[in-house]
Amino acid sequence: MKELETAVVYRYGLLTRLSHWVWFVAFLVLVGSGLQIFNASPNLDASDKSDPARRVLAIGSPAAGVGTTTIFGHTFVTTNWLGWTGDGMGSRGPRAFGASIIIPGYQDLSGGRRWHLFFAWIAALCWLAWLVSSAVKGNLQQMILRRSDLSKLWPMQAYYLKLRKAPPPYDVYNPLQKAAYTTVLFVIAPLVVLTGLALSPGIDAIASPLTVAFGGRQFARLWHFAGMLVLIAFFAIHTFQVLTQGFANQMRSMITGWYRP
Repeated sequence: MKELETAVVYRYGLLTRLSHWVWFVAFLVLVGSGLQIFNASPNLDASDKSDPARRVLAIGSPAAGVGTTTIFGHTFVTTNWLGWTGDGMGSRGPRAFGASIIIPGYQDLSGGRRWHLFFAWIAALCWLAWLVSSAVKGNLQQMILRRSDLSKLWPMQAYYLKLRKAPPPYDVYNPLQKAAYTTVLFVIAPLVVLTGLALSPGIDAIASPLTVAFGGRQFARLWHFAGMLVLIAFFAIHTFQVLTQGFANQMRSMITGWYRP
């Protein structure tokens, strides 16, 4: 028992672990409910109002049985993936995202908004709890990317890709982790929260300058959607790193707090 205790370290506190997993669940619901909301108007415009001439993204069905996705004027057939998708009851129809990835699974704009708003507050509180906990423990400063870390970014990525035998020297968090945490915690997460508030009719009524600051509701919608894509990419990279650095050990540390160095 004594040997086991010296072989592992207590890496994550209870508040850190709880906020991590609750935030993860909340984020999944936010993505699903957000896509439900997006289905009601499946396009994004770089404009202060709806403007087909400045359309960045459009997902639709030009004909029965055909789904298309148009990005910056380039159209791709995405039948059964985007544009013409499943309704969750064995049939398919003209909707941007299918029932398997939206919340609720059936078309329900008001329901999607309720799910989105409720879990948005949960995600925001988890984000704040995690920031406060990390700051109190002194971990937050260790997670911020510094100028001295920039030269280590590619060597660290090369190590993850198995192109390098050993990682560059680092302390608690490696350079890629610092870059990801710095970007997500202090740029993307605030952007998603603020654009979400700008899209809320209630907030817009009492704080319209916030909506104006993002270029109007359509621009805020564009930034909100882009922020979601960046967060999804972050999760994909984070999962890849966990898989390549000892999945069982990493998962144990985030569930129990104990990590084997």
